[in-house]
Amino acid sequence: MHRSRVFGLFIDTPVAEADAAAKFWSAALGAPAEAVPGEEEFVKLHDAVPGFSVDVQAIDGAARFHLDIETDDVQAELARLVSLGAVVEVEHDGFTTLRAPGGHLVCVVPVQSDQALFDADHRTWP
Repeated sequence: MHRSRVFGLFIDTPVAEADAAAKFWSAALGAPAEAVPGEEEFVKLHDAVPGFSVDVQAIDGAARFHLDIETDDVQAELARLVSLGAVVEVEHDGFTTLRAPGGHLVCVVPVQSDQALFDADHRTWP
């Protein structure tokens, strides 16, 4: 058995528009924006949704949204999602991006949130 939970929503924005997008979403959601140290492509929107990470991510590509699912067993969660019809797009440093049926992106990542939050708010899978 393994556990997983939706960790966050990422507002993927072309690099040239990322600053303006971060300011917009910060004001729209009433959430202070802060660059993530060491990960310049991310701007965290603090407490936009309590218990849930919301970030603006600067990307080389078209604007879109994607979800991150955190898990205590990345390989088991990948196998579960692939069995449901997702296709692996990219694997990089323990993070895997999949394309779900319908074309939406979802990333599977090791647990990123506070362990107590993960323990309280996960689903268990066989």
